[in-house]
Amino acid sequence: MRFSVVVALSAIAAGAWSTSALAEGDAALGKKVFAKCMACHDATSEKDKVGPHLLGVIGRTAGTAASFAAKYSPAMVAAGAAGLVWDEATIAEYLKDPKARIPGNKMIFPGLKTDDDIANVIAYLKADPKP
Repeated sequence: MRFSVVVALSAIAAGAWSTSALAEGDAALGKKVFAKCMACHDATSEKDKVGPHLLGVIGRTAGTAASFAAKYSPAMVAAGAAGLVWDEATIAEYLKDPKARIPGNKMIFPGLKTDDDIANVIAYLKADPKP
C-alpha cells in the first residue's frame, strides 16, 4: 500500500512538472507562430496595425492601449471596464477562441488550435522585444 501511494504521488508530481514545463512555452517557437498574427499586430514596437500593438500586453487591461482607443470594439472596451486584464491565463483563453472569450470583438482570427502554439506565443509576448 505504502509503495503504491508513493508511486501514485510520484506520477502526479511528474505530470504536474511536465504540464508546468509545457505551460512555459518557447519564445523562439512563439515568434514563428506569431507570424500568423503579424499582419494585424506588432509585438516589437508600439506601432498599431489593423489591431493594437501587443508590446507590453501582459498586465494591460483589455481595450486600453491609448494609441488604439478609438478603434477598439465596444465589446473589448466593455471587457476591460469589467476588469479583464491580460495575463497568461486570459490570453490563453482568448487565443484559443477569441469570439467565445469576448463575443462581439472585431478580431476575425479564429484562434490557435494547439496548447503548445498558445504557450509559445505567450512566451514570445513575454520575452524582450526582438524584431
